[in-house]
Amino acid sequence: MKMNLRSPLLRCAAAVAALCVSTFAAAIGPRPAPLAQPVTLTVGYQKVGHLAPIALIADDLKKLGVEVKMVEFVRYADARTALLSNSLDMATVGPADLAIALSQGSRNMVGIMGVGSSPKYLIVRKGLELKSWADIKGKKVGVAPGSAVWFQLAATLTEKGIPYNSFTEVKIQGAGANFDQALKRGDVDGIATWEPFESIPVIEGYGYFAKGLEYSQSKSVGAELGMLASSRAAAASKKEAVQRFVWAYMNAMEQLQASPQKFAEAYAQFTGLPLATATEAAKPIKLGGVVDLGQIKRQAKAFNELGVIQKDVSEQIAEFWDTSFAKNASGK
Repeated sequence: MKMNLRSPLLRCAAAVAALCVSTFAAAIGPRPAPLAQPVTLTVGYQKVGHLAPIALIADDLKKLGVEVKMVEFVRYADARTALLSNSLDMATVGPADLAIALSQGSRNMVGIMGVGSSPKYLIVRKGLELKSWADIKGKKVGVAPGSAVWFQLAATLTEKGIPYNSFTEVKIQGAGANFDQALKRGDVDGIATWEPFESIPVIEGYGYFAKGLEYSQSKSVGAELGMLASSRAAAASKKEAVQRFVWAYMNAMEQLQASPQKFAEAYAQFTGLPLATATEAAKPIKLGGVVDLGQIKRQAKAFNELGVIQKDVSEQIAEFWDTSFAKNASGK
């Protein structure tokens, strides 16, 4: 975990603020009034493109009386752990993290909304032709065990009746760049990863999107990229600050979704990628939540059946899934 209140994330907010601050007045719902007394929110995030709206909201939140302290994490799982321990007020986590938390006996996470979606394809090394899931038999596939991407892959294989042991699982830890390096070296035949690390092998010419091996359409997981969550404590004691954070995030998200160019520029600023790479990586991403209560419940049940979590908590999900923040932000 890296904690730096003067981090590049906050500095880049000023550099890209011109992309959408001028349009904040045209928010999806009425602009909230500033809080009478400033409130600080500590927010965990990952430096990935579909979370680029986070880089654009600090100044606007300050005007609303909300100070944000940003804490960078490499993995959703690490942010989940910090949120459950009350080290964070809010965090971006994987859609399965709510079920995981409940299965572990924690009742301190509240799911708020999804943040984006995109099609997911296995990235295969150039020179190897994989056209269908049957072709992965005997191949080496790089995965991040327990990650949101791994859940998508495992759920898809289960629904298609593809034995997970039909291929050799190569566990890769850490950042997405490690997956690309393994593919480039030939250590693996394919990788299940996330943007921009999906597009980089394609752009650089050593990998390709295996369009016949899509794993974002399973009934239990789907195409979502993540979820915005709050600690239960913050959702209660800092409710108005959380509400303003959700409003600012949704407003920035809507502005970027409306302009592919602005999204690509914000993506590049946020992640440090060249604009050309960020432009390609941003193309398949649709900002906005696609996760709903039914899907989260299906995930919880499916992961119990897969043996990922030891207890079926699907009937508990509704108590910890709160759509009111997003509805209020959109003026509904």
